[in-house]
Amino acid sequence: MNNIAAALVFFTRLPFWRLKCFNVSAQYYKEVINYWAVVGWLTGGVMVGTLWLGSLILPHSIAVILALLSRLLITGALHEDGLADFFDGFGGGNNKERILEIMKDSHIGTYGVLSLIIYFLLFFSLLNNMPINIACVSILIADPLCKFISSLITLFLSYARTAETSKLKAVYNKISFIPFAISAIFAFLPLVLIPDVYFLIAIIFPIFIFFLLIFLMKKKIQGYTGDCCGAMFLLCEISFYLGITICLKFV
Repeated sequence: MNNIAAALVFFTRLPFWRLKCFNVSAQYYKEVINYWAVVGWLTGGVMVGTLWLGSLILPHSIAVILALLSRLLITGALHEDGLADFFDGFGGGNNKERILEIMKDSHIGTYGVLSLIIYFLLFFSLLNNMPINIACVSILIADPLCKFISSLITLFLSYARTAETSKLKAVYNKISFIPFAISAIFAFLPLVLIPDVYFLIAIIFPIFIFFLLIFLMKKKIQGYTGDCCGAMFLLCEISFYLGITICLKFV
């Protein structure tokens, strides 16, 4: 429970820290990435609630924007910040040291701005063109599933920085059996909501993106950073929505 508490505090901006049970020691924050999928139930659930309720009184397109906004407010745009830093670093750096330096810079560059624009356009377009029930189910599945897939980065790469130079001032622990099993349950249980087994094909898309980014990170910086994790999640998530959209064409 302490690990899950730490994950909720780290990955959201909700005032969990006000509750005594969420005041956990620093050692548990080394495990937060391994319980990321659990947080996906909260963020995904809030997004779906916002989308569903919004669609009852507003046009579908507006409800999609409000759903995205709800997650941005809950997470403090943590993942989007990572996406922008990732593209700035990998787009503007020509070696490991320079890439890591750019990624740690608080200023956003051209690559970062473009990545956010394209991401938000794709997110809006893909979900806006789905039927409301498919969009809701897709979010409930994609959020925890893609966070789980992204959390497996520690099995393939080591941390590219030192603990002293990281934003968290700690290095994530490699996922072990117990957190793997717990996260897998939270990641795959929403799949029971899928309306047609044909849509399971969409899972191939985030898995492909995961290994593509693993290859890129290993080649460029021989490891990963927190920004890489945020970018990994958002790119895996958007690829899942892309897969669902393609499947809808053939169902």
